[in-house]
Amino acid sequence: MTNAVGPRAVFGVIVPSTNTVVEHDYWRAGLSGIAYRAGSMYIPNPVMGNDEDFQALLGQIRASIDTAVRDVLTAEPDRMVMGMSAETFWGGIAGNAAFEQRLRDRTGLPVTTGASSCRAALHALGCHRIAVFSPYQPIADIEVGRFFTEAGFDVAAITGLRCPTAPDIARVGADRIRETVASIDGPDVEAIVQVGTNLSFVAQAEQLEYELGKPVIAINAATLWHALREHGFDDRVEGAGQLLREH
Repeated sequence: MTNAVGPRAVFGVIVPSTNTVVEHDYWRAGLSGIAYRAGSMYIPNPVMGNDEDFQALLGQIRASIDTAVRDVLTAEPDRMVMGMSAETFWGGIAGNAAFEQRLRDRTGLPVTTGASSCRAALHALGCHRIAVFSPYQPIADIEVGRFFTEAGFDVAAITGLRCPTAPDIARVGADRIRETVASIDGPDVEAIVQVGTNLSFVAQAEQLEYELGKPVIAINAATLWHALREHGFDDRVEGAGQLLREH
């Protein structure tokens, strides 16, 4: 249901309570007539310094997502957007499809997830061989790589920043990200893909596209693009990469 600040659409956005980046990136796009209502998944223990910690963090997300969705639904949104990514990649193609179906069944709304958005973005950009980076631990990078491989992409490299806590993801600086991209890029890589929605990367991705001469996909740009296009909106956004600017 639209409203005075969202006469075109209201997107419900589900984020971890530790996330400070997703809403900033969406509002930064400056889309006229689109509003966002965020719901937080409570993360009481945000430690993710090893594989076991990361699995425990996912457990906290799974325990709190229904409450976050419940809260967002009271604003009567038109679409649900998952402003978190790891869970949407878990279990590969089948895991993502099952996650989306559960959310559609729970809400009765169309759904945008990070995994499906990145897949659709790569198809729109015509890219097959990719390199991926995340803020995650190896256990999560395996799942991310599995999804892209099952989706038919050639994953040339994948690496995680191994952030010790969820809030630390938002503290990663541009220099470290640049070094990471350089470490996974190569002449045979057609696109760089970033996952992990609390990593601030949209503006830097735009800059790196010009420098590298290839698509650089920030997941927050991809989910916003997917939500817009699937909802029938053709808005073009400057400063957030070629995906939102040209496709």
